Amino acid sequence: MHSRLRGPGGRPLRVAHLTTVDMSLQLLLATELKVDLEAGFETYGISAPGPYVERLTAIGVRHEPLHALTRAWQPRADAAAGRELLAVLRRIRPDVLHTHNPKTGVLGRILGRAAGVPVVVNTCHGLWAQAHDPLAKRAFVLGAEAFAARFSHAELYQNGEDRQTLSRAVPTGRSRVVGNGVDLTRFETAPSVRAKLRAELGVSDDELLVGGVGRRVAEKGIREYAETARALAGKARFVWIGPDDPDKADALREAEHGVEFLGSRDDMPAVYAALDVFVLPSYREGFSRSAMEAAASGLPMVLSDIRGCREIGGHGEHLLLTPPGDARALTTALDRLLTEPALREQLGAAARRRALEQFDQRAVARVSLETYAAVARARGLPWTFG
Repeated sequence: MHSRLRGPGGRPLRVAHLTTVDMSLQLLLATELKVDLEAGFETYGISAPGPYVERLTAIGVRHEPLHALTRAWQPRADAAAGRELLAVLRRIRPDVLHTHNPKTGVLGRILGRAAGVPVVVNTCHGLWAQAHDPLAKRAFVLGAEAFAARFSHAELYQNGEDRQTLSRAVPTGRSRVVGNGVDLTRFETAPSVRAKLRAELGVSDDELLVGGVGRRVAEKGIREYAETARALAGKARFVWIGPDDPDKADALREAEHGVEFLGSRDDMPAVYAALDVFVLPSYREGFSRSAMEAAASGLPMVLSDIRGCREIGGHGEHLLLTPPGDARALTTALDRLLTEPALREQLGAAARRRALEQFDQRAVARVSLETYAAVARARGLPWTFG
């Protein structure tokens, strides 16, 4: 059906995805963008420009830059970015505006409707406030989300907890939990890939390699991870893969003794293949992409017992869960995996099976297409549905 979905007069639909930075378009949405292109849509990515634009245009995505857009809430810059966005929407006249990320989700839903976009859909990739956050922050976040949701035609949630949190503001009839996914084919690697990268890192065959993936910020639990690494020194090598994020207030700029920081890498399937155990002691996740990738790679995992990680699997069945911010519990769980090879094998195999069943990003992308069509039908838009 989706390959025959067309706009008024049978022309290709124009679908625009809005994120804060181009990194999100590439790393979070590349598969969804490819599915849109395969469906014959004119596919746009709207974000602040950056180093990932070239990759997006290489696959056929038309990038529209918002030069004033920043990740932090900055009233003057946000007003300028809003004016830029409104101008872009009026120029490209998309049939669908699909918004992502906290700030662009709020701005995009409101301005999308102001620009007369026929179908406005938002995906909540994880509410940016949790129960332990200060009341003022939670009130601002939930208030902004509830207000912005009044301007969309459909709300998609990556986890059910967020949908429940906003259930009073968003009628269940126009909301849906879609989960999350990755490109599963990327993580099918040959044994030689593992051997090559371990040799590059100087890891011997009988040495265990533990790794985490994410931005180098405190909310990823890196300090607790480093404390665990020091406690377990000699039992494994501990690495962290991911970019610095200097714009964030909790950016980590100092070295964390016990952990080797490898920076960003473009060969993530090889990185996962080289690891023996994956760790993500994060304080906040919408629906952890790195944990899904680790699961698809068949890795045993220790994750935080939080929304966004619990969706990856069950404790003791697919992975181990520990309380966020608890380095002692993290150390105990990781020590189990390092000293029990049978448990590593059992959990890694179970995680891989669950990934194949639950974390196919193409299935998530198809739900987006189904949502566009459902909204168009409900609104009586003159689309061709095949």
